[in-house]
Amino acid sequence: MSVDDEALDAGPIPRRRRTPPPSLAEMAVDRLRGMIIYGDLAPSARLIEPELSERLGISRTPLREALKLLAAEGLVMLRPNRNAIVAPLDAAELTHLFEAEGCIESFAARLAAERMTAADLRRLRGFQGRIEALQGAGALEEYFDINQKIHRLIVSSAKNPALAEAHDRLLGRLARARYFALGAQGRWRESVLEHREILTALESRDGDTAQRLFVQHVGRTGEVVAAACASPRAVRAG
Repeated sequence: MSVDDEALDAGPIPRRRRTPPPSLAEMAVDRLRGMIIYGDLAPSARLIEPELSERLGISRTPLREALKLLAAEGLVMLRPNRNAIVAPLDAAELTHLFEAEGCIESFAARLAAERMTAADLRRLRGFQGRIEALQGAGALEEYFDINQKIHRLIVSSAKNPALAEAHDRLLGRLARARYFALGAQGRWRESVLEHREILTALESRDGDTAQRLFVQHVGRTGEVVAAACASPRAVRAG
């Protein structure tokens, strides 16, 4: 029997399942999340449904569903019989969130130093090269997107699904504050250098150093955000 005959005898090739297109609410969530994270919708800004419906090109029903989903992420505050608002940046809450992020990511970095594959390291090196180029070009939004992927990659490289799940929920809640911190004078370049040191530690399989560097990295970001939150003018501008 030829190879072709064997292939035919193997039975019909299963069809690939088509991924259903995102719903209007899901698309609205993505748009609004980006507008909140990148400061197009400022902290405490009122979310007026007729205006947002027109801006997003959707009816109010999927918009309300999107606002509920964003409220579950901590980015929107729903108020009975009043317009929802963008959640304010609360200094005390952010301190707690950054403490949790530091614990999860630093421990994950320690595990990743032992468990990450050669392919994981190649991806991380590629990401590092891209953020250095983007920082040099001043492309903050593109940089931030890759930076988020770096944090997720390091946590996923710990090969602990429970840790990755907890981290993913936390990262979404902190995205706006972390983007805001990068806008602080000198923090962007500082962050790139910290990531380079973390990469070196992971390449050396040095879990102790990777863990220590991540504690410092996340702690420094938290300090920058806390200082900014102490200045209402800076928070409104962000």
